Amino acid sequence: MTNPIKTIREFMSEQGLNFLLVNSTNKYLVEYTPLEENSRYALTGFSGSTGDALVTPEAIYLFVDGRYHIQADLEVNHQEITVVKLQTGQVFLDELIKKIPEGELFGLFSKKNSQKRVEYLQEKGIQIKFLANDPLDNNIEYDVSNVVAVAGVPVEQKIKNIEQTILITNLEEVSYLFNFRDFSKDYSSKIQAKAVIINGRVRLLEDIDDFVECYNGDIWVDKSTINAYDFALIGDKAKILENSPIKIMKSVKTDDEILHYQDAFRRTDLAVKAIRDYIESNDDISEFDIAQKLEKEFKHYGAKSLSFKSIVAKDKNSALAHYSKCSKDEILKDGSLVLIDCGAYYEQGLATDITRVFVKGEPSALQKKVYTTVLKMFLNAYNSGLNVGYNIDAVAREVYSQNGIDGFVFNHGLGHGIGINVHEYPPNLSKNDMAKVEIKDGMCFTIEPGLYNEEHFGIRLENSCYMKDGKINSFVKMNYEKKLIDFALLTEQEKEWLEEFEVL
Repeated sequence: MTNPIKTIREFMSEQGLNFLLVNSTNKYLVEYTPLEENSRYALTGFSGSTGDALVTPEAIYLFVDGRYHIQADLEVNHQEITVVKLQTGQVFLDELIKKIPEGELFGLFSKKNSQKRVEYLQEKGIQIKFLANDPLDNNIEYDVSNVVAVAGVPVEQKIKNIEQTILITNLEEVSYLFNFRDFSKDYSSKIQAKAVIINGRVRLLEDIDDFVECYNGDIWVDKSTINAYDFALIGDKAKILENSPIKIMKSVKTDDEILHYQDAFRRTDLAVKAIRDYIESNDDISEFDIAQKLEKEFKHYGAKSLSFKSIVAKDKNSALAHYSKCSKDEILKDGSLVLIDCGAYYEQGLATDITRVFVKGEPSALQKKVYTTVLKMFLNAYNSGLNVGYNIDAVAREVYSQNGIDGFVFNHGLGHGIGINVHEYPPNLSKNDMAKVEIKDGMCFTIEPGLYNEEHFGIRLENSCYMKDGKINSFVKMNYEKKLIDFALLTEQEKEWLEEFEVL
């Protein structure tokens, strides 16, 4: 197989470029691109879901956020790849710009970057050379025969109040609009298609070229989800949506979707409970064994597929927020801590997401202290009575600042929206500006504080929740591990709050 670094540098030479961005996504700008189709993975060997690479004459810089600092260090060849570890509050594009000298031409694949990203770079003075084709692409033809219909509000009802001609290129929005799903690919229920709403009707498009050429009116688009290639095709016909009505509609779940989610999480809880019992009653089992058993349990309770690759991380591996190896060589022994982050798709194709931490045998004092601190962060955020993600995140960070444990860091956002994709926006719970918006009734999201130390372990406790009547409610009913809780560290109020999670 051709060396991807050699391939990309030869391509840059042909294009007269010294600086090139290599992306983890595809032309639909999806978060979870299969590794066999992920150019950034081919170039760097880093398997995380997000993070792009900048190729320069001297180096290849891989930019990763706090979830992936340790994982990137473990996976890349440091003689070829320099890991840039973004800290909380740092913006990837700002750090990228610092590495591009003034006046240099910057290569960018127009099908793999949003128009919003492109305009941000241009506003900062970056001169872009747009490239249509990525030499590391390994495109696989999409099989439409796997598409199935699911229950949902009829498409005609969803679009009845939309008067503009809107082009939709976000796969979650297209899948939502048509009530279509595809469970044939790992970790996704989305179909692959674009769509246009026009004259009170909506139709699917494989690509937009013919439509744009034939249509002479205004075409409304969302610059955060349309790639720069498609935006350029539309040209002066493009009108900008401040907020996509489909995105907002999709984020607020109907009563039927909430009921489906309640049942889906009931089954998710049962699968995770079975894994807790499996760990307690079996010796010499590995991360791999647990992951295999977990998938079987999900299928036993009716899951169509997993909503993402399960994280089963023992001891130091649990400090990698998105560890994904599930190794056969990592065997649980007495005192081993194991973090399990998992989820599945059921009949309606909405992603479940839960994280729990277990220990084989008796926990150490440090394990109990960290576990209890993370639990306190969750309980206070969950019961904050707030409905703005930025503020809910701040509650958890305040608990952390008052109870912080030396060497353990909380280096990611508190939570994210869930829906057709396991990560959905809106809503968001973090220190980012995008989280400074109201979480509306019917919106579904996670609350998942975590503390990590690469020399010891990591603990994350995640419940998926929904907002109703301005109050946060948990889909997850799975209880917490009493043997990992130091009740002396809990206030009386926190002990009372904890009683809600005593179901399983």
